[in-house]
Amino acid sequence: MLREFKEFIMRGNVVDLAIGIILGAAFGKIVTSFVSDILMPPVGLALGRVDFANLFYSLNGQRYPTLQAAKAAGAPTINYGIFINTTIDFIVVAFVIFLVVRQINRMRREAPTTPTTKECPYCASVIAVKARRCPNCTSELRAVA
Repeated sequence: MLREFKEFIMRGNVVDLAIGIILGAAFGKIVTSFVSDILMPPVGLALGRVDFANLFYSLNGQRYPTLQAAKAAGAPTINYGIFINTTIDFIVVAFVIFLVVRQINRMRREAPTTPTTKECPYCASVIAVKARRCPNCTSELRAVA
């Protein structure tokens, strides 16, 4: 059973998947930092000094200066600012994945191959595209092609 598990783990697909998950998690952290530390502060400044991480609605009707103060008081909140940050995280990650997959698909695309053979219309045997006469039935192909 241990040998079978080792064979399963060492398959190319499993190793590739593990590497992809690890890189994806690290990339997710980078994107989260980019959105919350670099992208959103200028956006918040442009919108009138808004801190998106601090946008929330208190469900108990009381007002709190920050989300941390509301949580410390045990107030139930709807944290729509954090949701906005997370949504932008997702959009950035999805766009980058789209760009990566698009590049991979471009590299994988093969140039269309021109056929080197065709079928004789008289005897249905496979012959060269440039053939003028079928080598099997000796029919002239010039008039047909």
